[in-house]
Amino acid sequence: QVQLVESGGRLVQAGYSLTLSCAASGRTPSNYAMGWFRQAPGKEREFVAAISWSGSSTTYADSVAGRFTISRDNVKNMIYLQMNNLRPEDTAVYYCAAVRTLQRITDASPWTQTARYEHWGRGTQVSVFS
Repeated sequence: QVQLVESGGRLVQAGYSLTLSCAASGRTPSNYAMGWFRQAPGKEREFVAAISWSGSSTTYADSVAGRFTISRDNVKNMIYLQMNNLRPEDTAVYYCAAVRTLQRITDASPWTQTARYEHWGRGTQVSVFS
């Protein structure tokens, strides 16, 4: 079992940057691939980014590619989402998710599915105003 706690969300102006953090604890968090998802009011939860257990491979949603960067520190059991050039449409609750696998990310499709992930945090609110 892995426990996930997100932090770092806040209200920011469009164009600004923000870094979200996800603290993982429990059973060997480094054996888990991690993902970030987000959910805006009235919309389904959508994929943002994913990173393999080692950090050697990543994948991103088209809407954030080039602006967001996912990373991890397996010594500190932390996962990060650096978000640059934020837009009002990035406003959402951001969730950290984990799945126990040592696979590299080659085909992006499986990693975008919420059902692939076994553990979820409670989310952190990001609000971007223009």
